[in-house]
Amino acid sequence: MVERSPKSVLFVCLGNICWSPVAEAVFRKLAADQNVSDNWAIDSGAVSDWNVGRAPDPRAMSCLKNHDISTAHKARQVTKEDFAIFDYILCMDESNLRDLNRKSKQVKNCKAKIELLGSYDPQKQPIIEDPY
Repeated sequence: MVERSPKSVLFVCLGNICWSPVAEAVFRKLAADQNVSDNWAIDSGAVSDWNVGRAPDPRAMSCLKNHDISTAHKARQVTKEDFAIFDYILCMDESNLRDLNRKSKQVKNCKAKIELLGSYDPQKQPIIEDPY
């Protein structure tokens, strides 16, 4: 039997205290519910460094709690290494996408497919608006 290496996904928003940690936590729950957690490396990060080390916004935590989802995530900024490590980097809006594409050009071995998370939305809403 061939050993399959895990896929990896990094969810990104501006500050990593609202949408991206929610997306990370929801994806972790979905993977766990489908018994495929071992097949995925899942994380989230920020384009900016404003909130590094902070827990998600209380409104994000409330939203997760309302769906029986928890997270212990602390905000972090996307690094150059992320572009070489992650298979997918999924961001929330066009500003994030521009920033990530610009940063990816500074990485020689970028393997990440950088896309809008909303491009996977069956309702065709590609942009996930920042709540701030």
